[in-house]
Amino acid sequence: MVYTLSGVRFPSVPSVYKSPGFCSSNGGDRRNANVSSVFLNKKYSLSRKILAEKSSYESESRPSTVTASSGKVLVPGNPSDSSSSSTDQLELAQAVPENSPASTDVDSPTMGHASDVEPASDLTGSVAELDFSSSLQLQEGGKLKESKTLDTSEVTIIDESDRIRKKGIPPPGLGQKIYEIDPLLKNHSEHLDYRFSQYKKMREAIDKYEGGLEAFSRGYEKMGFTRSATGITYHEWAPGAKSACLIGDFNNWDPNAGVMTRNEFGVWEIFLPNNADGSPAIPHGSRVKIRMDTPSGVKDSIPAWIKFSVQPPGEIPYNGIYYDPPEEERYVFQHPRPKKPKSLRIYESHIGMSSPEPKINSYANFRDEVLPRIKKLGYNAVQIMAIQEHSYYASFGYHVTNFFAPSSRFGTPDDLKSLIDKAHDLGIVVLMDIVHSHASNNTLDGLNMFDGTDSCYFHSGSRGYHWMWDSRLFNYGHWEVLRYLLSNARWWLDEFKFDGFRFDGVTSMMYTHHGLSVGFTGNYNEYFGFATDVDAVVYLMLVNDLIHGLFPDAITIGEDVSGMPTFCIPVQDGGVGFDYRLHMAIADKWIELLKKRDEDWRVGDIVHTLTNRRWQEKCVSYAESHDQALVGDKTIAFWLMDKDMYDFMALDRPSTPLIDRGIALHKMIRLVTMGLGGEGYLNFMGNEFGHPEWIDFPRADQHLPDGKIIPGNGFSYDKCRRRFDLGDADYLRYHGLQEFDQAMQHIEERYEFMTSEHQFISRKDECDRMIVFERGNLVFVFNFHWTNSYSDYRIGCLKPGKYKIVLDSDDPLFGGFGRIDHNAEYFTFEGWYDDRPRSFMVYAPSRTAVVYALVDKEEEAVEEEPIEE
Repeated sequence: MVYTLSGVRFPSVPSVYKSPGFCSSNGGDRRNANVSSVFLNKKYSLSRKILAEKSSYESESRPSTVTASSGKVLVPGNPSDSSSSSTDQLELAQAVPENSPASTDVDSPTMGHASDVEPASDLTGSVAELDFSSSLQLQEGGKLKESKTLDTSEVTIIDESDRIRKKGIPPPGLGQKIYEIDPLLKNHSEHLDYRFSQYKKMREAIDKYEGGLEAFSRGYEKMGFTRSATGITYHEWAPGAKSACLIGDFNNWDPNAGVMTRNEFGVWEIFLPNNADGSPAIPHGSRVKIRMDTPSGVKDSIPAWIKFSVQPPGEIPYNGIYYDPPEEERYVFQHPRPKKPKSLRIYESHIGMSSPEPKINSYANFRDEVLPRIKKLGYNAVQIMAIQEHSYYASFGYHVTNFFAPSSRFGTPDDLKSLIDKAHDLGIVVLMDIVHSHASNNTLDGLNMFDGTDSCYFHSGSRGYHWMWDSRLFNYGHWEVLRYLLSNARWWLDEFKFDGFRFDGVTSMMYTHHGLSVGFTGNYNEYFGFATDVDAVVYLMLVNDLIHGLFPDAITIGEDVSGMPTFCIPVQDGGVGFDYRLHMAIADKWIELLKKRDEDWRVGDIVHTLTNRRWQEKCVSYAESHDQALVGDKTIAFWLMDKDMYDFMALDRPSTPLIDRGIALHKMIRLVTMGLGGEGYLNFMGNEFGHPEWIDFPRADQHLPDGKIIPGNGFSYDKCRRRFDLGDADYLRYHGLQEFDQAMQHIEERYEFMTSEHQFISRKDECDRMIVFERGNLVFVFNFHWTNSYSDYRIGCLKPGKYKIVLDSDDPLFGGFGRIDHNAEYFTFEGWYDDRPRSFMVYAPSRTAVVYALVDKEEEAVEEEPIEE
């Protein structure tokens, strides 16, 4: 279905179109390919047999939440706090000193900012405000209908935005807990204390001049387009512009009809009163741009705070769209957010390539077809890539042009909301792959040269350009950049109900060298010196403070390859504040090993890589993500089985030694990564069944400056999809790999081994190629030997009793050979073995992983209960 608004076509299910090949940004693979990863100082290495048991620590206590502008104590959940209206709270939060001079120096005793503009009155909220006395109820499609009652769960999500506005961000703590957690950090206390002082100074400045971090993060209520009862106000920060005017369909693109005025802080403004009939001056769906006379000449730009943008058919640049549907057409969320999962099992996804068909998939299809699949597989979180609008599809979403706009390739903003609401209904938390590390180099539809200068949102000169990614780098020390990025994070959480973020490219942010051609060894001098970009680290502290302060159950994951100490320690304790770090070294290690013969693998090397992480800083492990699936690289399945996957994956055909080896090791690699690699696990869609092909986005030939040509693929979508049908086909060997992945997730859900405090590695035998370890009440036994199977193999354990098999990679259901009897029972006997007080005997076939679970008394009683005839 296609509907038209003011001449702009909005496909509800986007059609496949051939995007022009020209783009000023190269996109492509933007990983830190030359960076090695060491997560732990050698003194604190966990590569020995005993994994340090996790002991919880209490975060430094925070004072009561105080609204900075009023001093009023707000206790979340206290009925007395809700006595004041949301309007009163908004006025308190927006209190800003008048006549403050502009400055970006937070040390300045007086400071004014671009936000010192009068906000439009009676702003229309993004979530419908319901008068509960009229008794409304939600119906299918998110529309409202009259009813006698309103379910309490619906009230919870509908009034969430209002409740969050009444929250204040707790003040900074003391920032000293990090020295208790890691005494070695005291040697770098000068740097760390300075970092924390800069963070506190910025917090104090925001409290003083913006009414607090909560109000500061609602920049989208002041900047960009805001609508009141009387009209539309448009604000844009463009200090380098000499003149500006708003043009679009609404005024026939007449530059003389929308002339804007500039204030002393470089903010341009125009107010458009409602039409005579009361309708808004800019119709919903209209194309809009800001035309500026800049030092670089006259240019038309998409507003920086635009909420939607589309690429017209046959054109290169995108058009900004004024997106403000009538109240009755807006999607209204029906389902509350799921509770924060104890253990995080992430299904990494890309909407566009999530269809088995060679096309760009839609939000709606992903909602209806892919989300149920994720639920069935047993994942409790979906991480969605490429949400922020990006003009170059092949950039995988990493060259963002419009930070507040969900990608129009997949549908409308309301389609995305419907997807997230459905995920919540299924109990799946939704994480967004957010890009705040850099921005697209495009000048026509991005932020680059926005006001005609190379600074504005970015560092000027070479410091503001990432030569490897061909993109622009933000100036995190600038007040308006902080407003923009903090508001951006808040926008996606509040407006779209995302449950957290995976922050991309954090290593590039934290260091002035961006992690390029740097091999981190774990020496603390590499993290706390002149190469550290303190402004960027302070921003990361602020955004984590904001997210966790307003959304306590929100999850933040940082893509850091350097192993920055304190990365996953709360901000008030002196840390950067992330919940998890991506354990990026694991995937690199598997690729390294897969290039070698089995005989050259070292199980001690595998264990060291999986466990080499910082104490009390949680990690998300993965054997392969989207990075390993891109064209030019190989997935684990392809490294293992290569071209044999095309001819020998059908069960009615004989297998080959390469296929047998590949299927066996593919399961073992995933399980040992999940078992030892961290407190969370991630899988890129399709890799759960060993997707047979790489990812290659539709693209044209690329002409390099030196005259070389990189051939394209004729805009083909053939390799930019996911063949879920292969994993579902029970007559193919892919199906067994998918069944094993599902079993892995459900075993973790039942036993919660990833978050267990009991962890112990009892055996790393290089001769036998055996790895044995305990997590919780489970004992994992891996035999990586290519030919040797071991009968009556003794393995140590801690707890006495009876054990049973709960997962066996050799099970025929998983494409194995069925060499182990699942009805066998395993009883412990006393006596120290492998540093364990007890042990039991098992059969360990070659290239097999088996998980044994301690049978508790209640479970044993159920098993022994006689069956009544």
